[in-house]
Amino acid sequence: MSMLHQVSVAKLANVYFNGKVVSRSVVLADGSKQTFGVVMPGEYEFSTAQGEIMQVISGEFDVLLPGQTEWVAYPTGSQFQLAPNVSFSIRTEQISEYCCQYI
Repeated sequence: MSMLHQVSVAKLANVYFNGKVVSRSVVLADGSKQTFGVVMPGEYEFSTAQGEIMQVISGEFDVLLPGQTEWVAYPTGSQFQLAPNVSFSIRTEQISEYCCQYI
């Protein structure tokens, strides 16, 4: 199991889509921020305020990236990068987990 050390975790969860997507914000020792979340089966659209690297920790996401017309599968262990101020969609058929690193 991968562990993060010397972090601060927000007490309140970030809850989206009536609880079908839930994440926790974590601040690392160097001041950088990440969120760790769980996504229930379904399809969801998100927007970014800043650049992000999304890593699939467990499960699998199909992702419709900005400006694309084809969904791309991202299995456990894979990642994709997003620019600031874009919208993208995620769908999954299983409970899946992610880590979002802000860049």
